[in-house]
Amino acid sequence: MEKSGGGLETELRLGLPGGEVEMKNEKGVFNEGKMYVKVSMDGAPFLRKVDLTMHKGYSELVRALEDLFGCFGIGEALKEDEENYEFVPIYEDKDGDWMLLGDVPWEVFAESCKRLRVMKKVEANGVGLHAKDLLKGLSKVD
Repeated sequence: MEKSGGGLETELRLGLPGGEVEMKNEKGVFNEGKMYVKVSMDGAPFLRKVDLTMHKGYSELVRALEDLFGCFGIGEALKEDEENYEFVPIYEDKDGDWMLLGDVPWEVFAESCKRLRVMKKVEANGVGLHAKDLLKGLSKVD
């Protein structure tokens, strides 16, 4: 807030007069306790936003992503014993690192997530993002 002459304080906010107020920070747009992050999916020509505060864990978030993009099986990559999946959900944390969804506790993820991406498994293996596949590859060599 900025003080102007006569002791009055003014505050700049984004939004229409009389409407909801949006405040921005480095993670995204906050609107009355909501936290939106952008989501992209390989092959989809559009971006979406999800509110992380609407979900209590990874399983709820993955179901929402599947509904959002009309694509099922995104959550299969998070299962320990699952090998047949097409998509890998990853996220960018506040340090700019891309990580596999589910690698850290939900609370840590919710605090550090800047954006989400659902990428094809083939591309994820090339980037080395999926530790489960890397470990399987190493065990086949032994």
